[in-house]
Amino acid sequence: MGISGMVADMDPRVTASDYDEIEKLISSEDSPVGIDAKKTHVIIIQKLLQIEQRLERLERPVAREDT
Repeated sequence: MGISGMVADMDPRVTASDYDEIEKLISSEDSPVGIDAKKTHVIIIQKLLQIEQRLERLERPVAREDT
């Protein structure tokens, strides 16, 4: 099993097709490490912002209960 297979198997919530789609999205033959770092960071930051917004929505009702 190659490294990509091991990584895909690490998190059972990531399907092989999702993993392949992400891999295609961030890959770059011009990069010595095989991925486009800028594109990868934009995706990560966007996802973190989505998580932050979701967390804020979940925390609002709890914060109101505490006051």
